[in-house]
Amino acid sequence: MLEWIAFVVLGATLLTAGWKVVTSRDLVHSVLWLGLTLAATAGLFVTLHAEFLAAVQILLYTGGVVTLMIFGIMLTRRLSSVHIEHGSTSRARAFALALAALALVVFGVSEASRVGYEVGGSDAGSSGLGDTQALGSMVLRDLVLPFEVLSILLLAAMIGAIVLARKVDP
Repeated sequence: MLEWIAFVVLGATLLTAGWKVVTSRDLVHSVLWLGLTLAATAGLFVTLHAEFLAAVQILLYTGGVVTLMIFGIMLTRRLSSVHIEHGSTSRARAFALALAALALVVFGVSEASRVGYEVGGSDAGSSGLGDTQALGSMVLRDLVLPFEVLSILLLAAMIGAIVLARKVDP
């Protein structure tokens, strides 16, 4: 029962923070609301007994992506005080898109249950899908070269953002 209460509270937090991401007029506030949204998603992963996904969510998305977005905003000083103007949006169109997304999720869940796929079931451990140690070993032993190339690519992108953001004296 306590897991359901946590799930509902985290879901409500996720929906509220997601709404604030798209309706906030300040870019920095939008990114901070995005951080709360991603952290609430990690909390939902914990309630669903997917601790590894929660850790990845916190490390990569909440920590990494939000930090990079804040650095990007702060490095481009001319955008730090810009307020986002929302154009005239159609509530009917937004409702139709939300309904289509809900239909897609319902279809996916019904198809998964029809074919007998069980999330976190006993088959996950026996097939190797739920083995965190094997996944970590694969990433840090077998895929270490692509992992390091990706880190160099991210470093190059950060240096490029700094070069583009600095002022050029005429």
